[in-house]
Amino acid sequence: MYIGNVEINGYAALAPMAGVADRAFRQLCREFGAAYTVTEMVSSKGLEYKSVKTEQLMEISEGERPTGIQLFGSDPLTMAHAAEKAMDYRPEIIDINMGCPAPKVSGNGCGAALMKDPELCGRIVKSVSGAVDVPVTVKIRKGWDDSSVNAVEVAKICEQNGAAAIAVHGRTRAQQYRPPVDRNIIKAVKEAVTIPVIGNGDITTAEEAQSMFEETGCDLVMIGRGALGNPWLFMQIYSWLHDELQIPMPTQTQRLYVMMRHIKQLCEYKGEDIGMREARKHVGWYLKGFKGASALRREANTLKTFGDLEKLLFTIEH
Repeated sequence: MYIGNVEINGYAALAPMAGVADRAFRQLCREFGAAYTVTEMVSSKGLEYKSVKTEQLMEISEGERPTGIQLFGSDPLTMAHAAEKAMDYRPEIIDINMGCPAPKVSGNGCGAALMKDPELCGRIVKSVSGAVDVPVTVKIRKGWDDSSVNAVEVAKICEQNGAAAIAVHGRTRAQQYRPPVDRNIIKAVKEAVTIPVIGNGDITTAEEAQSMFEETGCDLVMIGRGALGNPWLFMQIYSWLHDELQIPMPTQTQRLYVMMRHIKQLCEYKGEDIGMREARKHVGWYLKGFKGASALRREANTLKTFGDLEKLLFTIEH
């Protein structure tokens, strides 16, 4: 498939999860078969005030491309300026967040709150599209709540104003991440627009990815929580959909090896102090299903150095 002029080879993309989809994790998922990755959401206001931390979120490794930089904000002009600054990092795509349910984002009129004002959604897309020469995509939800399910309306307005693709998470903002995702709304968006539609929500196996394609007609699936501690999911999806081959879950030893590689790269990019603090949640996800996992996760929450992780690894293996 293509998003604008950007070729996407594969079936599944990594979702732009805040605090998770950093450079190290995006690169790892790409290596395991993710067709496309998107950065953690970047504040347009943070860029306006030249926040170093905000700018670091946009650093892209060559091994992870094609990559989109996701921006959030509510002012069309500020978003356009942010998109211009983001181009310094040479993303293949600029993505606009219109789906984040977090109170600190939607409570400020950004993220999913934008869906309450479809006309503003259109103005933001038009402003950003006019500011950059790469495709602009949008990530939306089913709607704000059950009384305002307007994903189809918002998707059509975004397309009319220059969006090159739409990612749809099949829950309202009020539903957060439960109950099960509504695939009918993703199908309705796909039938309403001519640009590619990316289906997002509740994909944790290759079979679920296949059923998302079959039930919605979407052009690509987007994996979020299903990839936590499980980057090989992308390889399983590719193998199943491309060759009808089932790749089994990796062995415990293989999982630990990937975990160590991931955390080592995380420390290389962010320094050991920050890297190991952020590693704690990842280690917990990798150890899911291990014997004594609860106790291991408690120990993982105290990790301070890479050496501490190596000691934990020794404990697990022996």
